[in-house]
Amino acid sequence: MRNGKDGLNVLWQRVWQENDQRAFQELFHCCYQGLVRFAAEYVSSHESAEEIVSDIFMKLWSGRQGYQEVLHIEKYLFTAVRNQSLNYLRKFSAYRVVPTENPEQLGIVPSHDPYKASEWKELLARLDAAVEMLPPRRRKIFRLIREEGFRPKEVAEIMNLSHRTVETQLFHAVKTLQHTLQPFLTTKRKSPSGVNADVTLLLAFLMSMQG
Repeated sequence: MRNGKDGLNVLWQRVWQENDQRAFQELFHCCYQGLVRFAAEYVSSHESAEEIVSDIFMKLWSGRQGYQEVLHIEKYLFTAVRNQSLNYLRKFSAYRVVPTENPEQLGIVPSHDPYKASEWKELLARLDAAVEMLPPRRRKIFRLIREEGFRPKEVAEIMNLSHRTVETQLFHAVKTLQHTLQPFLTTKRKSPSGVNADVTLLLAFLMSMQG
């Protein structure tokens, strides 16, 4: 990458501070080929790798104001490509790995199970609404970890924060979400609709993020 890490970070700063399209295009051209080669190592398809990288850049441009605290853009891009590539592999597999009521075990279910997908989607929608109410930095840390698959240590490097700060912010985010979702979860536990397992999964999911 011709610009080096510092140069890429300067380009990125111009993107979100000034909405600089030329800076974004330069960032894209500097990083694109390397990111595609990296993605292809996971998905074994150059075309799919190109789609993955292009999607990430589209998301980055359209949501640039929400990524202001990403200070190390190269680290972010490579980690995002890795996570998106793994998501791609899971998506096109005939089966998917899901959590079970035992946090130490995982289950394998057919990807086309409509009931489980519907119930889990409902719970995650409520979780997303609760996430939107978090303070901005706490919300960004939570989303980078939950939605984009970053590890706390990686988030600390990307946002130039201490590892302890990220863990503390994540801890408070999870506690807030548990408190916010508690009335809904309590109602679901009493419901005869058979979603008790999903309620347990969501609670286990939130608790697991504190580790």
